[in-house]
Amino acid sequence: MSRPKTPLARSLTRARALVAGASALAIAAGLGGALVLDTHPVRAEAVTGSASVAAPGFADLVAQVKPAVVSVRVKSRGGVATTSGENPFGDQNPFEGTPFEKFFKKFGQPDGRNGTPKGEGPLVMAQGSGFFVSADGYVVTNNHVVDGAVKVELVADNGDTYDARVIGTDPKTDLALLKVDGHTDFPYVELATSKPRIGEWVLAMGNPFGLGGTVTAGIVSAEGRDIGSGPYDDFIQIDAPVNRGNSGGPTFNLEGKVIGVNTAIFSPSGGSVGIAFDIPASTVASVITQLKEHGRVERAWLGVQIQPVTKEIASSLDLPEAKGALIAEAQGGGPGAKAGLKSGDVIVRVDDHAVVDARDLARTIGGYAPNSTVVLGIYRDGQSESVKVALGRMEDQSTAKGTGSSEQQGSDQMTLSGLGLSVAPAASVDGAGNEGLMVTGVDGAGAAADAGLSTGDVLLKAGGRRLSAGSDLEQALADAKSAGKKSTLVLVRRGNDQLYVALPANQG
Repeated sequence: MSRPKTPLARSLTRARALVAGASALAIAAGLGGALVLDTHPVRAEAVTGSASVAAPGFADLVAQVKPAVVSVRVKSRGGVATTSGENPFGDQNPFEGTPFEKFFKKFGQPDGRNGTPKGEGPLVMAQGSGFFVSADGYVVTNNHVVDGAVKVELVADNGDTYDARVIGTDPKTDLALLKVDGHTDFPYVELATSKPRIGEWVLAMGNPFGLGGTVTAGIVSAEGRDIGSGPYDDFIQIDAPVNRGNSGGPTFNLEGKVIGVNTAIFSPSGGSVGIAFDIPASTVASVITQLKEHGRVERAWLGVQIQPVTKEIASSLDLPEAKGALIAEAQGGGPGAKAGLKSGDVIVRVDDHAVVDARDLARTIGGYAPNSTVVLGIYRDGQSESVKVALGRMEDQSTAKGTGSSEQQGSDQMTLSGLGLSVAPAASVDGAGNEGLMVTGVDGAGAAADAGLSTGDVLLKAGGRRLSAGSDLEQALADAKSAGKKSTLVLVRRGNDQLYVALPANQG
């Protein structure tokens, strides 16, 4: 594509350079090239030059990519959420219990609540956004936009209307792939193959409030955001005005490539305060490829329950740094257990990829195809080891979460006042099982509460020692203290799950 030699084009290099300086106020970008309406992608090429400009200008870029962005109208049964069709996180507020709880709103839920349960009630209309990723009619949007859809209709930038069918959805990443049949000349856009840089200019497009195609500008302000929506959270944060109805729409870089899909906003009122979250293009590319081929996403399964490695846990295990994923439990019959992984192992590497934390491990394993073989680098009993694992296939199964009894206490109850913790042999408490120590009381101001223990938890091991009496826990804490450790690792059963907490050894 040739580069225009206009005065505007010549002005851009200086403007782009000024962005890195403290006195920089804006940059401008002019895009050349005509809109292509055949099998070639609609994209724009940033121009360069040498002169200053007064303010950013994105008109050429918008003209290039806007025809590929569509409004998604959905008829659904029983209110997928509200009339805007935006419900990415169900009933869950990812900031619940934090000072930000009241400010987080789902795109279409200004009150933060769901409407009628899905599958019940009358048909309602919902609206979102999407964009063509191929000339033959494949469209990307959010899963929550089309969840429960009875009919899907797309409205193009020029007003043309098309019926679309849902090819597949992936609730875990909140992505969906649609298809318009009978055409091969749709304008479309490409996904970016490189990660955006923090501070980079971006444009968000979509259909806010059902008004039609709208464009807003901002910058990439953060990456790797976890907002509690799912196991594969890795959102790009953009500081651009994104509103209800933008969900499923694209965010573009200055090359006209899609860097992410608008999915969630942070808002005190349901409207934009300038903070939004995008699914990265790398995730989108992987998911839509599988949706196109299989209609669903197949992920590998390691079969272990994991948790982050805190500084306290790292210290108790003599890890050099608080990185990796701690195995709380290797599920019986799972790939990990078959390969020899066990509770207390810390996974620090998958093949050549260094594991940063538990979330990173989940995303990394989920990116492999089922039945793949990987080599895990683990840290066990103070030594580094390698374990080869044949991964399984993740099945969509939900496990009921049990709750421990906190009403009955055995006669062998012991209070460790330094920890603010009371325990009793689990065998002496109805419903607590025959192993470990039942937590019968926790002082909210004590060290046990700070470590995350709750009444009803069952303590199974401490420092590798199986627990059956309060004296066992005392001895484990004493052993850790005499070994010069600040804390000892305690394996906890909570309902149907297992996890580790680090208790301070000097307060036992």
